[in-house]
Amino acid sequence: MRGRLAVVAVLAGLVVLVLGVRYAGDAVPGRTDARIGEAAYGVGAPWWHLANATDFLGDPGGALLLLTAGVVACLRVRRTRAAVLLLAGPALAVGVTRLLKPLAARTINGDDNLAFPSGHTAFLTAFALALALLAAGRFGLGPTSGTVLAVAVASAAGALMGWAQVATGAHYPTDTVGGCCTALAVVPVAAWAIDRVADARSDAVS
Repeated sequence: MRGRLAVVAVLAGLVVLVLGVRYAGDAVPGRTDARIGEAAYGVGAPWWHLANATDFLGDPGGALLLLTAGVVACLRVRRTRAAVLLLAGPALAVGVTRLLKPLAARTINGDDNLAFPSGHTAFLTAFALALALLAAGRFGLGPTSGTVLAVAVASAAGALMGWAQVATGAHYPTDTVGGCCTALAVVPVAAWAIDRVADARSDAVS
């Protein structure tokens, strides 16, 4: 899967770059943002409650709950590398969004709220991608089917969190696309680095 995920990572990185340049310094939604945001923002119950619950998963408390459950599950099935990726992937994805936000300097709901890319969306996408990679290995999926599963699961998680961010007015739609693509670009790199370190240690021991 490494070669295929590398292609995904490069394409996702290009999307982040293009969107970041396109909306750099903006404080208002673009035409596409406005159309999608108008349809998604201010949803009523029960969708509003679902949006807020989803948003919570990207907050520190919700993220900690997800990460704890995921790491415990990985360790129970003796998947140490997956546990490390489950921690490192989302952390790195969120860290990259924090580095990119002042560079893009796009704001929403005031000059102090940097918007692009969405850290919440990056987190849930990265978390789902790490879990999907674990599932692909667990069930012995081939390179193509494993990559399709990983990208599909990660994109679905990103779409869910992206909808929640737009529905609650926290982000523009393109911010969430940038967050999702940030995770798709970063997590494969983290997985490759973890494999290299773990393989090197195994070779040293043997």
